[in-house]
Amino acid sequence: MAKPVVLEAKARKKGGKGAARAARRQGLVPAVIYGDKQDPILVSFDYNDLMKHVRTGRFMSTLVEVNVEGGETVRAIARDLQFEPVRDFLQHVDFLRLGKGARITVDVSCNFINEDASPGLSRGGVMNVVRYDIEMDCLATNIPDEIDIDLSGLDIGDGVHASSLELPEGAKLTITDRDFTIVTIAAPTVEEEPGDEDEEEGIEAGEVPTVGDEGDEAEGGSEE
Repeated sequence: MAKPVVLEAKARKKGGKGAARAARRQGLVPAVIYGDKQDPILVSFDYNDLMKHVRTGRFMSTLVEVNVEGGETVRAIARDLQFEPVRDFLQHVDFLRLGKGARITVDVSCNFINEDASPGLSRGGVMNVVRYDIEMDCLATNIPDEIDIDLSGLDIGDGVHASSLELPEGAKLTITDRDFTIVTIAAPTVEEEPGDEDEEEGIEAGEVPTVGDEGDEAEGGSEE
């Protein structure tokens, strides 16, 4: 399991659009931490420091510890990221406070391993990924960094399904009504060589002349 990411935050005294715009002008990202039957906490983060975690692509499933300047340390997870629609500029973050024993629903990335040990891929098969991440319900203190999907022994036509996953302790899949597919090994696509089809059609249509002996060729020439 991945360790919590530590984020340094400044406390905000005021909420509202005006206060949020003022924070952004200072290079900060306004945010709120809510939940666990406690009052919300208004905070802000340094834009560049926060974005380096957002750019990993796993921020929404990453447990964080927010150190609020002059205050407490809060364990939380990001639930919403708001971006400016034109410049794709991060404007606001909502965090859910996680109390002791809290459970959370997260999307965990799939990590496909042992491709070299797949007979199907070795014979030119193609890996057809149906799901790049798996949604699961798990303890907030036991969020997996990723789920390994083992391709060992898979031949063309084989696949990996939900029933074969090894989940962390206390975790369960949110989809329980079917054994969904994660990845399959598909047959390779064979392309015909250019001109082969035209040549075959020409033979069938009688467009390719039959070459006779030299005498036949001579007689054919004298008739002309």
